[in-house]
Amino acid sequence: MENIRNFSIIAHIDHGKSTLADRMLEITGTIEARKMQDQVLDSMELERERGITIKMQPVRMVHHPDGPERSEGQEYILNLIDTPGHIDFSYEVSRALKAVEGSILLVDSTQGVQAQTLTTLGMARESGLIIIPVLSKIDSPLARVSEVRAEVVKLLDCNPDDILEVSGKTGEGVENLLLEVIKRIPPPKVLVPQAPGNVGTGTFRALVFDFKYSTHRGVIVFVRVMSGSISKNTSLVFKVAKEKFTAIEVGIFSPGEVPTETLSLGEIGYIVTGIKEPGIASVGDTVAEERDTLPPLTGYEKPHPVVWASIYPESQDDFITLKQSLGKLKLSDSSYTYEEESSGSLGRGFRCGFLGMLHLEIITERLHREFNLDLVVTMPTITYEVLYKTGPKQGKWETIYSPSHFPDEGLLSEIREPWVECVIITPSKYLGNIMTLLYEHEVELGQSENFGDERTRMFLKMPLRELMRNFFDKLKSVSSGFASISYEILGKRPADVVRMDILVADEVLPAFSRVISRRIVESEAESMVEKLHAVLPRQMFVMKIQAKALGRIISSRTVSAFSKDVTQHMYGGDITRKMKLREKQKKGKKKMKARGKVNIPQDVFLKMMRS
Repeated sequence: MENIRNFSIIAHIDHGKSTLADRMLEITGTIEARKMQDQVLDSMELERERGITIKMQPVRMVHHPDGPERSEGQEYILNLIDTPGHIDFSYEVSRALKAVEGSILLVDSTQGVQAQTLTTLGMARESGLIIIPVLSKIDSPLARVSEVRAEVVKLLDCNPDDILEVSGKTGEGVENLLLEVIKRIPPPKVLVPQAPGNVGTGTFRALVFDFKYSTHRGVIVFVRVMSGSISKNTSLVFKVAKEKFTAIEVGIFSPGEVPTETLSLGEIGYIVTGIKEPGIASVGDTVAEERDTLPPLTGYEKPHPVVWASIYPESQDDFITLKQSLGKLKLSDSSYTYEEESSGSLGRGFRCGFLGMLHLEIITERLHREFNLDLVVTMPTITYEVLYKTGPKQGKWETIYSPSHFPDEGLLSEIREPWVECVIITPSKYLGNIMTLLYEHEVELGQSENFGDERTRMFLKMPLRELMRNFFDKLKSVSSGFASISYEILGKRPADVVRMDILVADEVLPAFSRVISRRIVESEAESMVEKLHAVLPRQMFVMKIQAKALGRIISSRTVSAFSKDVTQHMYGGDITRKMKLREKQKKGKKKMKARGKVNIPQDVFLKMMRS
């Protein structure tokens, strides 16, 4: 156990975590050179396409340092957990940090400390981890090593010599970083309390930090062993779920699943449970020997959804498939929630909660790709609390999860919405552009301060609704990509918002309903209608696209019908015959318009959601 080191890499998105992990795997010989590829730990197709890490990924490396003062002849087991950098996947990071003793805090030397750097650092400190500060991308001609080093010194209040420099691209400094991991990060701690009279001290106990589902092998849990050891065929129990099972297989990640004889104290590995019911296992549960009588280990706080959207199968025949798919997908991403609901026009579906807009987009895309489902996804929204002033619910508060269920404002005396506290870090030269953007999003400005060389850190508060209104992309746009933002949810405040419905061919489409600020209802109505007009396929009849709010139609556009020449097959002949055919076509289109139902493809919903 003294030669085991468990650590993670944490950083802002696109600061080089996955590239650094690649070089570590290469240097330690974990993966043969001929099998190496970029982002080797990003096994999901979506991760490779987007160039981001979505799922944390553990891997075990065996390292033999060189040289007499480098513990020649010793073998070290280095358990690395690579983590996502985007704020929407911070729950992945928090779970990984509970399974390790230290973290590499990676800071891009071309960009400096970013807002999400502060968030991940805060989580690591709360977990009591040893922090190793590292500057990445030092080979880049845009690297500002001295300036960024000064920022990190100020942030951590550390000695400048404690900050390491690496290039994941060339491998420079990575060997030395591995040595510092061995030197600075302590071996695993025994976290099981000594409890005389209880069976459990010294027996196998492990914390579940992730899991996945296999059709043939059932639930596979990813664990950090806190005490004892385990081998195949051991009788075990989930302490919280109180579900008993027998270990079918145990093993390590290298980086795929590699079976081993045992898993011992301090190690990170997996257990194949054989349980075929996905809902039984949960992150934060304790796996222990069946005879264990100690209480469960301290688990994780449950994540709280930030963004809500309803997901319906395009065909109601796929409802059961969607339900099963959501259950299986939750095994690899426990941070989203789902609950069955029903809509008059969309049928049966699920109200789902997500940690952010990107999280929603990724889950939707995975459902489509991994389970071959065509979906209808409503416009994302936040939760509102409404107080009724009249009707059967008079004097009662209600939480509204869907814009299509938002009551008429005449029934309400008060509406409340969540606010967020934000930190923005930006080069000072973009402050003017950012101030203009903040004015457009109902922001309450707090203090600002210098942060390193010609950079500013801004503190502010704003409605979560405004943050979800494409604020991230707009901030990147006005700062040429250099500004970054992190946020935390605050309490709720009164809101002046209204419901806006979208009608196509005089039919309200609940999937496109939104709750928006009263002050921007005109501009948002026009924008929504224009966007839908641009992506909605033409039908065989003329369609109207309308936005309705405040009891009236605010914006309207017409989509022309397909133009088909019904006389194309005729060559010459009586002109009267052609006129009759055209008149018949006109009457047919009129009937279709009167009773026609617009068919909206899935990609239209996705395009509108992303806009």
